[in-house]
Amino acid sequence: MEVYKDITSQQSKKFEELLNSETAKNKVEEGSIVKAEITNISEKFVWVHLGMKSEAMIEINEFKNLNQLDNIKVGQSIEVLLENSESKSGEIIVSLEKAHKQRGFQKLKKAFEDNQIITGEIIGKVKGGVIFKEKETGISTFMPGSQISARPLKDISSLMNTEIKAQIIKIDPIRGNLCTSRRAVQTAEKVSDKKEIFSRYKVGDILKDCLCKNIASFGAFFEVNEGEFDSLCHLQELSYSRINSPDEVLEVNKKYDLKIISIDLEKMQIGTSIKAMAPDPFDNVAEFEVGSDYTAVVKKILDYGIFVEIRSGLSALLHQSEISWTKKNINPKTFAKVNDRINVRITEIDKDKRRIAVSHKLTTENPWEKFKNEFPVGSIIDGEVTGINEYALFVKLGNFSLEGFLHCNDLAYIGKPEEEIKKFKKGDKLEKLKILECDLDSQKIRVSLKEAISEDPFKFYDNYKEGDVLTCKVVSIDNKGLIVKPEGSEIETFIKKSQLAIAPGDQRSGRWTNGDRVDCLLEKKEKRKITLSIRALEEKLNADALEKFGDSGSGKSLPFASLSDKIEKKKKSE
Repeated sequence: MEVYKDITSQQSKKFEELLNSETAKNKVEEGSIVKAEITNISEKFVWVHLGMKSEAMIEINEFKNLNQLDNIKVGQSIEVLLENSESKSGEIIVSLEKAHKQRGFQKLKKAFEDNQIITGEIIGKVKGGVIFKEKETGISTFMPGSQISARPLKDISSLMNTEIKAQIIKIDPIRGNLCTSRRAVQTAEKVSDKKEIFSRYKVGDILKDCLCKNIASFGAFFEVNEGEFDSLCHLQELSYSRINSPDEVLEVNKKYDLKIISIDLEKMQIGTSIKAMAPDPFDNVAEFEVGSDYTAVVKKILDYGIFVEIRSGLSALLHQSEISWTKKNINPKTFAKVNDRINVRITEIDKDKRRIAVSHKLTTENPWEKFKNEFPVGSIIDGEVTGINEYALFVKLGNFSLEGFLHCNDLAYIGKPEEEIKKFKKGDKLEKLKILECDLDSQKIRVSLKEAISEDPFKFYDNYKEGDVLTCKVVSIDNKGLIVKPEGSEIETFIKKSQLAIAPGDQRSGRWTNGDRVDCLLEKKEKRKITLSIRALEEKLNADALEKFGDSGSGKSLPFASLSDKIEKKKKSE
């Protein structure tokens, strides 16, 4: 016989309403931690009541994993995590371990926010680091290898299963992941210790017997008071002298006295100096005079110049431009090497900027002045071609280390300059060069080859003026005209075909042969250009004859060849 509850009765309705109200009262959100009462314990499960319609079941292993199995009993209240209020099968799913983990995560989150130190132990190794288990919550976190120690460790076995301090440096609330660091704790403790140590010192204090531990290109590291702290002494604080490397003045494992020149509590650094222990050599710079010569020691060579030491600790700059009179872009490394002794002259002393400038070339005779004194403008000197470009030669002059500028226009009086320059090559000896210009300010010497080896052939025409007649020798013939050379001159001149005769029929270059002598009129003379004409001479002779023997209206258009016949006829008619 089956018995069914009469839900239509008034009593049943009241029971249902009461049950629903209690359920609604105890309703909680999934993912929350709630209190539950243990109602039953078996070999595999523990049943708990959450105040809901049904009970939930927890595996007994969860209690074992948390070491709580021996302490539980029926009726006991515990905290669990509500994972699902009603699964597909209608069950309530809760977890004791997840509740414990969530509570622990919240504690560790607060420790992270408050920057608190936590304790625990390293329980295992993983890729990239180790697993650190927090003591109070039992939660495992990841500790990267770089965060295990402030100093690199080859072996971490000594830290395994040993209580250590750590600090949470990263947290992922969504995934519930934590990242911890033992190094951060060590650094914080070290900073705290350093602040206490640094408070005992002030700028100006002398640190005795500091051990030089290590040397780098930028300075040296010292151990102060047998390991109390380390200090870096920069390269420029090692000596007043210019040095290239700390090992020039220091030895590793040797002790030195240091002077504190700075204390930085933020960076936890104490700056020290060795040179500050000695008097500043610049304080006695008044002993040196601008314009005086001294012997200096080369200390450092750079691309732009050389640092020399006039006196121990007192450095000066020899700029590249002050090394040589003749080599403007000289490489300082080719001039001297470190520890060489060279002569210098002080050219500037700036006390405010603590700077001294010197010159080497001023200690030697100025070759430009010497050259100008020995070879004034107009002098003749020999030379050697040292360089060539498209428009000039550069020549070394005599025994001087000076170069002269020889323009292509100064190579020869006759010929095309661009063709003349092609006749020379580097290393050619030039026996005679004439000095045209010597400018000391610009350090420029201009020379001429043509003026030294020959006289200007155009001077031949100094004795002639336009309209004069010159007897010339035919040098060359072509269908365009003649090339002639006046007797007594080396200058060849071209006469165009149209200037060979008045009559068109006589304007034939074939009327002449090489070597023939012919009279020409100097038609035009301007600058270095000469114009000769046979036609102009004929016209002049024609005009002169008509003026002498005929009237103004006769014979003016007659060719020169028939002029004598006409004159004869004119005489007979008279």
